[in-house]
Amino acid sequence: MSQLLLNHLTRECAAIGEFLELLDQEASAMTQGNFACLPGLTERKAQLADQIALFSRQREIELVKLGYTADRNGAEAAANAGGKLLQDTWNKLLTRAALAHEHNYRNGVMIHTHLDFTRQAISFLHAGGQPLYGANGAHHTGSNSGNSLALG
Repeated sequence: MSQLLLNHLTRECAAIGEFLELLDQEASAMTQGNFACLPGLTERKAQLADQIALFSRQREIELVKLGYTADRNGAEAAANAGGKLLQDTWNKLLTRAALAHEHNYRNGVMIHTHLDFTRQAISFLHAGGQPLYGANGAHHTGSNSGNSLALG
C-alpha cells in the first residue's frame, strides 16, 4: 500500500466531507429564507472546490508514479491492490463525491426555483409594462386595477 496515495485520498475525502456540510448549510439557508449568508457559503464552496481539485491532481500524479492510469480505473486498480484501508478510503471518497453531486444538484434546483419565483413576482409588479410603484416607492395611481396585493 502506498502511504502517500492513502494520504491524498484521506485529504480529498475530508475536503469533500466539508463541501457536503457547506451544501447542507446552503440548502438550510435557502429553506429558511436566510439568503444573506449565501455569498459567504458560496465563497467557501469555491475555495473548497479549488482545494478538492488540487487534491485530485495530487492523487492522479501519485497514481501515475505508482504505474497506474490517472483516472478512475487507475484509482480502482490501486485501491484493489493496496489493501482494505486503501479500498475503504477510496469507496468512502466515491460515496461522498456522489452525495456532493446530488446535493449540489438539489441546491441548484432550489436556486432556480427561487429565481423563477422572483422573476414572476417582478413580472407581476410590472403588470402591463407599467410599474406599480415609482422610484420614490409611491404607488402609481394610473395603474391601479382595484386589486390589492394584500387581498391576494
